Amino acid sequence: MKSSKLFGLHSVQAALDYSPNKIHKAWVDSGRQDKRLSQAIDNLLDLGIEPEKVDRKKLDRLADNNHHQGIVIEVEMPGELSESDLKTAVETLTETALFLVLDNVQDPHNLGACLRTSDATGVHGVIITKDNATGITPTVCKVASGAAETVPVYQVTNLARTLRWLKGKGLWIIGTAGETAQTVYCSDFNIPMALVIGTEGKGLRRLTKEQCDLLVSVPMLGKVESLNLSVATGVLLYEVVRQRLLTIK
Repeated sequence: MKSSKLFGLHSVQAALDYSPNKIHKAWVDSGRQDKRLSQAIDNLLDLGIEPEKVDRKKLDRLADNNHHQGIVIEVEMPGELSESDLKTAVETLTETALFLVLDNVQDPHNLGACLRTSDATGVHGVIITKDNATGITPTVCKVASGAAETVPVYQVTNLARTLRWLKGKGLWIIGTAGETAQTVYCSDFNIPMALVIGTEGKGLRRLTKEQCDLLVSVPMLGKVESLNLSVATGVLLYEVVRQRLLTIK
């Protein structure tokens, strides 16, 4: 397992909440005292980890000069799961499937935000591509606020092949494309499905789009042409949640 450094009170607290057993070491600003930092230190001490008190300059180096709020930890990073793991998850799932597929998404902030929304909306797993895409990084974990620990991330080599396999298992492949007339609000999501979101700026690749059973769009009533990838993902996933909650009632 790979380890990396996380910094900032919010990221550290997320690690304490979701993966305390993966924290190996900690450093804190010897010249800083405030309630939130003291609480984080107490939580680390409860785990048997005594933070090393260092000066701010060392913390700056440990955090690569990012805003660390007086604390840095070394933590075992969550890892991406394999195609074999994905197949096991799909074949053993007893609920109506909902997977999020990110086609060559390269911005770690977008992946982190998508993981956070996926956790909130009950997504069973996020599927990412192995090449030309970001994996799980410290930035992803920081933005995800704990969701990188709670949402399985499956890394696949050939996305088109994976989508074909998912279709063979009864999942509908729902892609997003701004040019299509069918909006997300005119589509039925009470089906086993994988929602496919394209890369920042370029959208879905041709081979990916060809595997989609249906293409949907988010209505754009203003002057801009598209939403930020993670924002659009949130809109789409919460429409899935809305429809499924109505069905339950």
